[in-house]
Amino acid sequence: MKDEVRTLPKQYHDAIEHWQRHNFPDYPKLAEEWDRFFPKDQSFCLCAKIAEDIPSQIEVGDRKGEAKALAPRDLPDEAAQHLLMQIKAQASTEFGSIQQHQGTLARAQEPQDHAWALRVMAEELRHGYQMVHLLTSADWSPVTKTKAADMVEEILSMQTGSHVLAAFNLEYDSFLDNVVFAAFIDRVGKYQLTMQKISAYKPYASSMPPMLREEAFHLAAGVIPLRRWVEAAARGDGYITMQDIQKAIGKWFGRGLEMFGDERGGQTNVKYGLKDMANREAQDKYIDELQRMLDDLDERYVRARFPSAGRDESEKRFARIKAGETVDGIAPEDLLRLPDRRFFRRRGEYAYQMVGTHGESFSDVELYIAHVLANLPDAYRASIDVKHWADLQREVSRGEMPLKDAINSMPRLARMGGGCPCAKSVRWVQESAAS
Repeated sequence: MKDEVRTLPKQYHDAIEHWQRHNFPDYPKLAEEWDRFFPKDQSFCLCAKIAEDIPSQIEVGDRKGEAKALAPRDLPDEAAQHLLMQIKAQASTEFGSIQQHQGTLARAQEPQDHAWALRVMAEELRHGYQMVHLLTSADWSPVTKTKAADMVEEILSMQTGSHVLAAFNLEYDSFLDNVVFAAFIDRVGKYQLTMQKISAYKPYASSMPPMLREEAFHLAAGVIPLRRWVEAAARGDGYITMQDIQKAIGKWFGRGLEMFGDERGGQTNVKYGLKDMANREAQDKYIDELQRMLDDLDERYVRARFPSAGRDESEKRFARIKAGETVDGIAPEDLLRLPDRRFFRRRGEYAYQMVGTHGESFSDVELYIAHVLANLPDAYRASIDVKHWADLQREVSRGEMPLKDAINSMPRLARMGGGCPCAKSVRWVQESAAS
C-alpha cells in the first residue's frame, strides 16, 4: 500500500532529531541491524506518511455523511478542542514510550529482542513526528492561542513523570517491562488508532493506516518473546518465571485500561465522528483480546510442560486447568491470568476501589495495600509511584481526601520549560530566521 511521504519544515525536523540524540542515543544502531533482522522490509524513514484512500465523508456521529474536515476551522469548536487534545496526547505517548524503552534497552537477553525493541522505538519516533506534522501543517488558531512551535516545544520537553497518560510515567525495571508494555500498552495504542481511523478530521484519519501497520509489529515485539519465555519456563530452563510475567501484568494492566478514559465517557468523540466507539465498549474489546492472548500463552505453557502429549490432549488439559482443576501438577495459579479490571485502579469508574486480583473486596486498607504489593514486581514496589499510590489509597479509604483530588494527584515531574539537557537556555525548537 503506497503512502504519500512528507517531511517537516527544517526547524521541526531538526528539533526532533535534536530530541532523538538526547533521548534515544541508540537510534543509529537500528541502521546497522536492519539488514540482519528485517531484510525483507523497507528501510526506516523518519517522515510523515499519509494514506491516500481515506473516505471523504464522516463515517459516524451526528454529522455522518457530511464531508470530512480538511482544516481545524471546519470542525465544530468542541470537536476541534477534543481533536487537539487527542493529537497532543498521542504525541506525548510516542515520545514518552521511547524514553521508557531506552532505560532498559541494553538489558535484552537476545540480539533479536534488542533489534525488535530498537525498531519499535524508531517507529514510535516516526509516530511522534507524524503528530508534530499534524500540529504544524494546519492553522490551529481557532482552537488555541498557543503557537505551533510552542505546542511542539511543550511535547518535546516532557520527561518520564510529566507525560499526559500515567502509563508513560512509569519507569521500566527490566527488559521484561519492554516486552509486557508492548503486549499490553501498545495494544491500547492499536485500539486508539483503529478508533481514530474514521476521524471526521481527514488529515488525522489519513495518518492512522500507516501507524497501524507499524503498530502490528509492536504487538509482535511483545507477544513473540512472551511465547518463548513461557515455553522456557515450562521446560525449567528459562530465566523468567510465570510469576515474573504475572507480576508485570499486575503493573501494566490497570494503566492500560485507564488509557481508554473513564469507562462512563467517550460519547462526545463518537458524536463528533472522532472515534467509532465509546470508552467502555473499546475497553471491553481490549480485555477480551488480552484474554485470548493469555489463553494462547497458557496453552503453550501446558504443551511445553508435556511435549509428548499431542495438541488435542494439551488443549483438554488446559481447558480443565482453566476451569479450576489441578492437572498433572499444574494448578490454575501456575498459569497467567488477567487481574480483575477494578484491581489497582487510579483513574476511571473504579479508581481507588479496594478490589483484589480475583474480584474480592477488601474493607481494611492495609490488607488491600499488602495484597496489591504482593502482586507487583519487587523492583516496582520500591518506586515512588507505588508509595504515592499507597499513601493516596489510605487517605481516600479513610475519608481524608476526596476521590477527585486523589485521581488528580499522581506524582508528576515538573516540565522542563523548553530546556534542552545540553544547555538549559536552548530550546528544542529553534525559530527560523523567517519567523
